[in-house]
Amino acid sequence: MSDQPTSTLADHPARAALLAVRGEIGKAVVGQEQAVTGVLIALLCRGHILLEGVPGVAKTLLVRSLARALAVETSRVQFTPDLMPGDITGSLVYQAATSQFSFREGPVFTNLLLADEINRTPPKTQAALLEAMEERQVSVEGKPHPLPVPFLVAATQNPVEYEGTYPLPEAQLDRFLLKVELPVPPRDQEIVVLRRHAEGFDPRDLGAAGIRPVAGPADLAAGAAAVARVGISPEVAAYIVDIARATRQSPSLALGVSPRGATALLATARAWAWMNGRGFVTPDDVKALAHATLAHRLTLRPEAELEGVSVGAVLASAIASVPVPR
Repeated sequence: MSDQPTSTLADHPARAALLAVRGEIGKAVVGQEQAVTGVLIALLCRGHILLEGVPGVAKTLLVRSLARALAVETSRVQFTPDLMPGDITGSLVYQAATSQFSFREGPVFTNLLLADEINRTPPKTQAALLEAMEERQVSVEGKPHPLPVPFLVAATQNPVEYEGTYPLPEAQLDRFLLKVELPVPPRDQEIVVLRRHAEGFDPRDLGAAGIRPVAGPADLAAGAAAVARVGISPEVAAYIVDIARATRQSPSLALGVSPRGATALLATARAWAWMNGRGFVTPDDVKALAHATLAHRLTLRPEAELEGVSVGAVLASAIASVPVPR
Protein backbone atom coordinates (compact mmCIF):
# COMPACT_ATOMS: atom_id res chain seq x y z
CA MET A 1 0.00 0.00 0.00
CA SER A 2 1.07 3.58 -0.59
CA ASP A 3 2.57 5.43 2.37
CA GLN A 4 1.56 8.78 0.88
CA PRO A 5 -0.26 10.72 3.64
CA THR A 6 -3.97 11.36 3.16
CA SER A 7 -3.51 15.09 3.74
CA THR A 8 -1.14 15.32 0.75
CA LEU A 9 -3.69 13.63 -1.49
CA ALA A 10 -6.47 15.85 -0.22
CA ASP A 11 -4.39 18.93 -1.07
CA HIS A 12 -3.42 17.76 -4.57
CA PRO A 13 -4.12 20.63 -7.02
CA ALA A 14 -5.50 18.30 -9.70
CA ARG A 15 -7.89 16.73 -7.21
CA ALA A 16 -9.12 20.17 -6.20
CA ALA A 17 -9.62 21.06 -9.88
CA LEU A 18 -11.64 17.89 -10.57
CA LEU A 19 -13.81 18.46 -7.50
CA ALA A 20 -14.37 22.02 -8.74
CA VAL A 21 -15.61 20.53 -12.02
CA ARG A 22 -18.17 18.59 -9.99
CA GLY A 23 -19.34 21.86 -8.45
CA GLU A 24 -19.67 23.55 -11.83
CA ILE A 25 -21.75 20.66 -13.22
CA GLY A 26 -24.00 20.99 -10.17
CA LYS A 27 -24.97 24.49 -11.30
CA ALA A 28 -26.93 22.90 -14.16
CA VAL A 29 -27.56 19.28 -13.16
CA VAL A 30 -29.51 18.44 -10.02
CA GLY A 31 -28.49 15.18 -8.36
CA GLN A 32 -27.22 12.36 -10.62
CA GLU A 33 -24.16 12.05 -8.37
CA GLN A 34 -23.23 8.62 -9.74
CA ALA A 35 -23.11 9.91 -13.31
CA VAL A 36 -21.09 13.00 -12.33
CA THR A 37 -18.63 10.80 -10.42
CA GLY A 38 -18.47 8.48 -13.42
CA VAL A 39 -17.44 11.19 -15.89
CA LEU A 40 -14.72 12.41 -13.51
CA ILE A 41 -13.36 8.87 -13.07
CA ALA A 42 -13.39 8.37 -16.85
CA LEU A 43 -11.34 11.56 -17.24
CA LEU A 44 -8.80 10.40 -14.64
CA CYS A 45 -8.50 6.93 -16.19
CA ARG A 46 -8.32 8.23 -19.78
CA GLY A 47 -11.36 6.08 -20.53
CA HIS A 48 -14.78 6.56 -22.07
CA ILE A 49 -18.23 6.59 -20.49
CA LEU A 50 -21.71 5.53 -21.59
CA LEU A 51 -24.68 7.26 -19.96
CA GLU A 52 -28.02 5.48 -20.24
CA GLY A 53 -31.44 6.75 -19.26
CA VAL A 54 -34.88 7.63 -20.53
CA PRO A 55 -35.24 10.96 -22.35
CA GLY A 56 -35.26 14.00 -20.09
CA VAL A 57 -33.00 12.90 -17.21
CA ALA A 58 -30.15 15.33 -18.07
CA LYS A 59 -27.78 12.96 -19.91
CA THR A 60 -26.87 15.48 -22.60
CA LEU A 61 -27.01 18.41 -20.17
CA LEU A 62 -24.49 16.67 -17.91
CA VAL A 63 -21.97 16.19 -20.73
CA ARG A 64 -22.49 19.72 -22.05
CA SER A 65 -21.92 21.07 -18.54
CA LEU A 66 -18.76 18.97 -18.24
CA ALA A 67 -17.53 20.34 -21.56
CA ARG A 68 -18.06 23.91 -20.37
CA ALA A 69 -16.30 23.26 -17.04
CA LEU A 70 -13.18 21.96 -18.83
CA ALA A 71 -10.83 24.17 -20.80
CA VAL A 72 -10.61 21.65 -23.66
CA GLU A 73 -11.91 21.39 -27.21
CA THR A 74 -15.30 19.75 -27.51
CA SER A 75 -17.62 18.64 -30.28
CA ARG A 76 -21.00 16.97 -30.48
CA VAL A 77 -22.39 14.40 -32.90
CA GLN A 78 -26.11 13.68 -32.95
CA PHE A 79 -26.35 10.01 -33.92
CA THR A 80 -29.20 9.37 -36.37
CA PRO A 81 -30.16 6.42 -38.61
CA ASP A 82 -28.67 8.09 -41.70
CA LEU A 83 -25.33 9.04 -40.11
CA MET A 84 -22.33 7.68 -42.04
CA PRO A 85 -18.92 6.67 -40.62
CA GLY A 86 -17.21 9.49 -42.49
CA ASP A 87 -19.50 11.98 -40.79
CA ILE A 88 -17.71 11.09 -37.54
CA THR A 89 -14.14 10.29 -38.50
CA GLY A 90 -13.68 12.52 -41.53
CA SER A 91 -13.13 11.73 -45.18
CA LEU A 92 -10.92 12.29 -48.20
CA VAL A 93 -11.80 15.41 -50.19
CA TYR A 94 -10.63 16.08 -53.73
CA GLN A 95 -8.74 19.35 -54.12
CA ALA A 96 -9.18 20.67 -57.66
CA ALA A 97 -6.26 23.10 -57.29
CA THR A 98 -3.75 20.32 -56.63
CA SER A 99 -5.61 17.43 -58.32
CA GLN A 100 -5.08 15.44 -55.12
CA PHE A 101 -7.14 14.10 -52.25
CA SER A 102 -6.64 15.50 -48.77
CA PHE A 103 -8.04 14.32 -45.46
CA ARG A 104 -10.67 16.51 -43.83
CA GLU A 105 -10.93 15.81 -40.13
CA GLY A 106 -14.32 14.89 -38.67
CA PRO A 107 -15.74 15.91 -35.29
CA VAL A 108 -13.94 13.01 -33.57
CA PHE A 109 -10.77 15.14 -33.70
CA THR A 110 -11.39 16.84 -30.39
CA ASN A 111 -10.70 16.37 -26.68
CA LEU A 112 -14.25 15.66 -25.52
CA LEU A 113 -16.69 14.09 -27.97
CA LEU A 114 -20.36 14.01 -27.03
CA ALA A 115 -21.84 11.07 -28.92
CA ASP A 116 -25.50 11.87 -28.37
CA GLU A 117 -27.99 8.98 -28.60
CA ILE A 118 -25.30 6.67 -29.92
CA ASN A 119 -27.68 3.71 -30.20
CA ARG A 120 -29.93 5.46 -32.72
CA THR A 121 -27.49 4.80 -35.55
CA PRO A 122 -26.81 1.41 -37.19
CA PRO A 123 -23.91 -0.79 -35.96
CA LYS A 124 -21.75 0.04 -39.01
CA THR A 125 -21.62 3.70 -38.01
CA GLN A 126 -21.26 2.87 -34.31
CA ALA A 127 -18.20 0.82 -35.23
CA ALA A 128 -16.56 3.90 -36.74
CA LEU A 129 -15.66 4.90 -33.19
CA LEU A 130 -13.95 1.62 -32.29
CA GLU A 131 -10.47 2.51 -33.51
CA ALA A 132 -10.73 6.05 -32.17
CA MET A 133 -11.73 4.82 -28.70
CA GLU A 134 -9.13 2.05 -28.50
CA GLU A 135 -6.14 3.35 -30.46
CA ARG A 136 -6.74 7.10 -30.19
CA GLN A 137 -6.37 7.41 -33.94
CA VAL A 138 -8.34 7.25 -37.19
CA SER A 139 -7.04 5.32 -40.20
CA VAL A 140 -7.97 6.45 -43.71
CA GLU A 141 -6.59 4.64 -46.75
CA GLY A 142 -4.09 2.91 -44.46
CA LYS A 143 -2.72 6.14 -43.03
CA PRO A 144 -3.18 6.74 -39.28
CA HIS A 145 -4.26 10.17 -38.04
CA PRO A 146 -3.65 10.57 -34.28
CA LEU A 147 -6.34 12.17 -32.14
CA PRO A 148 -5.69 15.04 -29.72
CA VAL A 149 -4.67 14.40 -26.11
CA PRO A 150 -6.71 14.04 -23.96
CA PHE A 151 -9.50 12.26 -25.82
CA LEU A 152 -12.75 11.15 -24.17
CA VAL A 153 -15.98 9.83 -25.67
CA ALA A 154 -19.00 10.60 -23.50
CA ALA A 155 -21.90 8.78 -25.14
CA THR A 156 -25.57 8.87 -24.24
CA GLN A 157 -28.16 6.28 -25.13
CA ASN A 158 -31.80 5.52 -24.50
CA PRO A 159 -32.73 2.09 -23.08
CA VAL A 160 -32.75 -0.54 -25.83
CA GLU A 161 -36.46 -1.10 -25.32
CA TYR A 162 -37.15 2.26 -26.97
CA GLU A 163 -38.27 2.32 -30.60
CA GLY A 164 -35.61 3.18 -33.15
CA THR A 165 -32.61 2.00 -31.13
CA TYR A 166 -29.87 -0.46 -32.05
CA PRO A 167 -28.07 -2.42 -29.32
CA LEU A 168 -24.35 -1.62 -29.14
CA PRO A 169 -22.09 -4.54 -30.17
CA GLU A 170 -20.23 -6.28 -27.33
CA ALA A 171 -16.89 -5.15 -28.76
CA GLN A 172 -17.94 -1.51 -28.53
CA LEU A 173 -19.49 -1.84 -25.08
CA ASP A 174 -16.17 -3.27 -23.89
CA ARG A 175 -14.42 -0.06 -25.03
CA PHE A 176 -16.43 1.98 -22.54
CA LEU A 177 -14.66 2.10 -19.21
CA LEU A 178 -17.94 2.81 -17.41
CA LYS A 179 -21.65 2.58 -18.06
CA VAL A 180 -23.82 4.59 -15.68
CA GLU A 181 -27.61 4.59 -15.61
CA LEU A 182 -29.34 7.90 -14.89
CA PRO A 183 -32.62 7.31 -13.05
CA VAL A 184 -35.64 9.59 -12.96
CA PRO A 185 -34.85 11.94 -10.04
CA PRO A 186 -36.68 11.56 -6.73
CA ARG A 187 -39.47 14.00 -5.86
CA ASP A 188 -37.33 16.46 -3.86
CA GLN A 189 -34.75 16.79 -6.63
CA GLU A 190 -37.44 17.15 -9.29
CA ILE A 191 -38.91 20.03 -7.28
CA VAL A 192 -35.47 21.71 -7.30
CA VAL A 193 -35.31 21.26 -11.09
CA LEU A 194 -38.69 22.95 -11.52
CA ARG A 195 -37.73 25.77 -9.18
CA ARG A 196 -34.60 26.47 -11.20
CA HIS A 197 -36.61 26.62 -14.42
CA ALA A 198 -39.18 28.86 -12.76
CA GLU A 199 -36.34 31.21 -11.79
CA GLY A 200 -35.17 31.44 -15.41
CA PHE A 201 -32.67 28.60 -15.86
CA ASP A 202 -32.22 27.83 -19.55
CA PRO A 203 -30.40 24.53 -20.32
CA ARG A 204 -29.46 25.94 -23.73
CA ASP A 205 -27.53 28.82 -22.11
CA LEU A 206 -25.05 27.32 -19.69
CA GLY A 207 -23.10 30.55 -19.58
CA ALA A 208 -26.03 32.23 -17.87
CA ALA A 209 -26.00 29.41 -15.29
CA GLY A 210 -22.53 30.56 -14.27
CA ILE A 211 -20.61 27.47 -15.40
CA ARG A 212 -16.97 28.38 -16.07
CA PRO A 213 -13.82 26.44 -17.00
CA VAL A 214 -12.06 25.32 -13.81
CA ALA A 215 -9.76 22.54 -15.10
CA GLY A 216 -7.71 21.87 -18.19
CA PRO A 217 -5.47 19.27 -19.87
CA ALA A 218 -2.63 19.83 -17.37
CA ASP A 219 -4.96 19.04 -14.45
CA LEU A 220 -6.22 15.91 -16.18
CA ALA A 221 -2.67 14.72 -16.90
CA ALA A 222 -1.53 15.41 -13.33
CA GLY A 223 -4.59 13.66 -11.92
CA ALA A 224 -4.08 10.61 -14.15
CA ALA A 225 -0.44 10.39 -13.08
CA ALA A 226 -1.44 10.61 -9.41
CA VAL A 227 -4.09 7.90 -9.83
CA ALA A 228 -1.49 5.59 -11.42
CA ARG A 229 0.54 5.87 -8.21
CA VAL A 230 -2.32 4.79 -5.94
CA GLY A 231 -1.25 1.57 -4.24
CA ILE A 232 -3.05 -1.76 -4.29
CA SER A 233 -2.18 -4.72 -2.07
CA PRO A 234 -1.79 -8.23 -3.52
CA GLU A 235 -4.91 -9.25 -1.58
CA VAL A 236 -7.11 -6.56 -3.15
CA ALA A 237 -5.68 -7.29 -6.61
CA ALA A 238 -6.59 -10.95 -6.10
CA TYR A 239 -10.06 -9.86 -4.95
CA ILE A 240 -10.62 -8.13 -8.31
CA VAL A 241 -9.46 -11.20 -10.22
CA ASP A 242 -11.70 -13.49 -8.15
CA ILE A 243 -14.74 -11.30 -8.89
CA ALA A 244 -13.98 -11.50 -12.62
CA ARG A 245 -13.55 -15.28 -12.44
CA ALA A 246 -16.78 -15.66 -10.47
CA THR A 247 -18.72 -14.05 -13.33
CA ARG A 248 -17.17 -16.49 -15.81
CA GLN A 249 -18.41 -19.40 -13.71
CA SER A 250 -21.97 -18.10 -13.41
CA PRO A 251 -24.50 -20.43 -15.08
CA SER A 252 -26.63 -17.40 -15.98
CA LEU A 253 -23.95 -15.73 -18.11
CA ALA A 254 -22.83 -16.55 -21.63
CA LEU A 255 -20.00 -14.04 -21.34
CA GLY A 256 -18.25 -13.10 -18.10
CA VAL A 257 -15.73 -10.38 -17.29
CA SER A 258 -12.59 -10.51 -19.44
CA PRO A 259 -9.08 -9.66 -18.20
CA ARG A 260 -9.63 -6.24 -19.82
CA GLY A 261 -12.64 -5.78 -17.55
CA ALA A 262 -10.58 -6.70 -14.49
CA THR A 263 -7.91 -4.13 -15.37
CA ALA A 264 -10.67 -1.56 -15.91
CA LEU A 265 -11.99 -2.23 -12.40
CA LEU A 266 -8.49 -1.78 -11.01
CA ALA A 267 -8.24 1.60 -12.76
CA THR A 268 -11.63 2.88 -11.64
CA ALA A 269 -11.14 1.71 -8.05
CA ARG A 270 -7.81 3.55 -7.96
CA ALA A 271 -9.43 6.72 -9.26
CA TRP A 272 -12.24 6.47 -6.70
CA ALA A 273 -9.72 5.99 -3.87
CA TRP A 274 -7.72 9.03 -5.03
CA MET A 275 -10.82 11.19 -5.34
CA ASN A 276 -11.60 10.27 -1.73
CA GLY A 277 -8.14 11.35 -0.59
CA ARG A 278 -6.54 7.93 -0.12
CA GLY A 279 -3.32 6.55 -1.54
CA PHE A 280 -4.43 2.91 -1.55
CA VAL A 281 -7.36 0.84 -2.80
CA THR A 282 -9.73 -0.89 -0.37
CA PRO A 283 -12.24 -3.68 -1.07
CA ASP A 284 -14.99 -1.09 -0.61
CA ASP A 285 -13.52 0.93 -3.49
CA VAL A 286 -13.69 -2.17 -5.68
CA LYS A 287 -17.30 -2.88 -4.73
CA ALA A 288 -18.30 0.77 -5.21
CA LEU A 289 -17.18 0.75 -8.87
CA ALA A 290 -17.84 -2.90 -9.77
CA HIS A 291 -21.34 -2.48 -11.23
CA ALA A 292 -20.58 0.61 -13.32
CA THR A 293 -17.34 -0.93 -14.60
CA LEU A 294 -18.39 -4.54 -15.18
CA ALA A 295 -22.15 -4.90 -15.73
CA HIS A 296 -22.14 -3.74 -19.37
CA ARG A 297 -19.44 -6.32 -20.19
CA LEU A 298 -21.67 -9.25 -19.19
CA THR A 299 -24.01 -11.19 -21.50
CA LEU A 300 -26.90 -13.22 -20.17
CA ARG A 301 -27.72 -16.67 -21.51
CA PRO A 302 -31.01 -16.70 -23.49
CA GLU A 303 -32.67 -18.97 -20.93
CA ALA A 304 -31.71 -16.58 -18.11
CA GLU A 305 -33.24 -13.68 -20.04
CA LEU A 306 -36.46 -15.63 -20.49
CA GLU A 307 -36.58 -16.21 -16.75
CA GLY A 308 -36.29 -12.46 -16.13
CA VAL A 309 -32.83 -12.61 -14.59
CA SER A 310 -31.00 -9.26 -14.60
CA VAL A 311 -27.32 -8.68 -15.19
CA GLY A 312 -27.15 -6.54 -12.07
CA ALA A 313 -28.50 -9.36 -9.90
CA VAL A 314 -26.06 -11.89 -11.38
CA LEU A 315 -23.11 -9.55 -10.82
CA ALA A 316 -24.21 -8.83 -7.24
CA SER A 317 -24.39 -12.57 -6.59
CA ALA A 318 -20.92 -13.10 -8.05
CA ILE A 319 -19.46 -10.34 -5.88
CA ALA A 320 -21.18 -11.74 -2.79
CA SER A 321 -19.67 -15.17 -3.46
CA VAL A 322 -16.10 -13.84 -3.23
CA PRO A 323 -14.56 -13.57 0.25
CA VAL A 324 -13.59 -9.99 1.10
CA PRO A 325 -9.90 -9.63 2.05
CA ARG A 326 -9.18 -8.26 5.49
